[in-house]
Amino acid sequence: MKFDPNVPSTTESGERRESDALSLSVGPNGPLLLHDVNLVQKLARFDRERVPERSPHAKGSGAFGTFEVTGDVTAYTKASVFQPGAKVRTLHRFSTVAGELGSPDTWRDVRGFAARFYTDEGNLDIVGNNTPVFFVRDPMKFPDFIHSQKRTPDSGLRSANMQWDFWTLSPESAHQVSYLMGDRGLPRSWRTMNGYSSHTYMWVNAQGERFFVKYHFLSDQGVENMSGEEATRLAGEDADFHRRDLFEAIQRGEYPSWTLHVQVMPYEDAKTYRFNPFDLTKVWPKADYPRIEVGKYTLNENPVNHYAQIEQAAFSPSNTVPGTGVSPDKMLLARVFSYPDAQRHRIGTNYNQLPVNQPINAVNSYDKEGFMQYHHSGDAPVYAPNSYGRSYQSEGVVENGWEADGELVRSAYTLHAEDSDWVQAHNLVRGVYDDEQRARLVDTVVGSLDGVVEPVLSRVFEYWKNIDQEVGQAIQDKYNAGDDERETELVGTSA
Repeated sequence: MKFDPNVPSTTESGERRESDALSLSVGPNGPLLLHDVNLVQKLARFDRERVPERSPHAKGSGAFGTFEVTGDVTAYTKASVFQPGAKVRTLHRFSTVAGELGSPDTWRDVRGFAARFYTDEGNLDIVGNNTPVFFVRDPMKFPDFIHSQKRTPDSGLRSANMQWDFWTLSPESAHQVSYLMGDRGLPRSWRTMNGYSSHTYMWVNAQGERFFVKYHFLSDQGVENMSGEEATRLAGEDADFHRRDLFEAIQRGEYPSWTLHVQVMPYEDAKTYRFNPFDLTKVWPKADYPRIEVGKYTLNENPVNHYAQIEQAAFSPSNTVPGTGVSPDKMLLARVFSYPDAQRHRIGTNYNQLPVNQPINAVNSYDKEGFMQYHHSGDAPVYAPNSYGRSYQSEGVVENGWEADGELVRSAYTLHAEDSDWVQAHNLVRGVYDDEQRARLVDTVVGSLDGVVEPVLSRVFEYWKNIDQEVGQAIQDKYNAGDDERETELVGTSA
């Protein structure tokens, strides 16, 4: 809503304000008065203008844009948004994972990559990161992982010892930590990094055939990273470096874009694939499932109000459309509940009624009331079934499901032939990184060990030797060499 310069300032109930600068007092120097409605309302509103920040992914920003289909994936999905020639509006949010709202953009961290497609069948949200894997595969460990990246209960400081304690006791983290400690842990900008769904989703075609898919958003700007020294400098000089870069690039008309691809796995392949395809700590080799082009994803519209359009944007993988769905990925199944539940707490029961979260198609929901309800169904029946003409569904076919049969257990995934927590991390470090990247990885890990103590320290060395014996030994040797230097300096100081 644009403001009219001819309309005077008012309270939120529409009453004209007597002043936006001066409080009501008993004489110029006297006490203030409780019945100064303008002051009390303004202060009370100010006290409540911050909603709880997101627990992970608190610091971020984003923009609007468009998605246009350029490939043909009709053999795999009937979703209207992915049909040839389709073009829809989008919303995107980038973020860090561990940092709070005021933290620097350039800290070493995984970057969130959340995409919304406003389709004629409802909102489709794909939540992911700039890495194709994650730290844990079971959602029971997710809150503990996030706690390990936050702050200690006594000092309120972040702790490298706490982080490495969790990682080294969770070997499934090895693949993601190898990404994080490598060059991709410090992207130069949001525009120059890829995005991945990480999770495995489902697609369903018009014939009812099911496929499992992974989304890959490949940066058309290319992938660029920055050095640890530059990231540290920018953290002090411009904590909002990535936010500023995106906003100003779009403002200049340099619209960043990504080409969306998918990897597609036939439904039956998942039953016998050589490792569990729903394990969030693993990737599908492109040699087995090549990328297939879907379309062009472009960001070309900055928000006009960051709080209303970005901070209150409520993404969730539970937002699916016909022709799409979720998979047996345990982390994804938990997020389908956790994300909208967090939004209900953070923003309110009716968060989907905010303009940025509203779907563009018609809504006929039997959800009712709750804080800040704006859209409603008038005096129509609020229950289903009913006899008064308001439509409802009774029975329906579950087209995007899968079969399951087994006892109730608390167990890791059933092991497939090549399941391992170390193999893909080793392939990344030894097969993808070159000698210079491995050397920087060693420096980064050693640099992250300040404050790490036993027994965690020894486990860090063992953790990396499990990933790659040579790299792990180099980390241990470099750390010990630095430790010897520190001891020599202390002896010299004492003398």
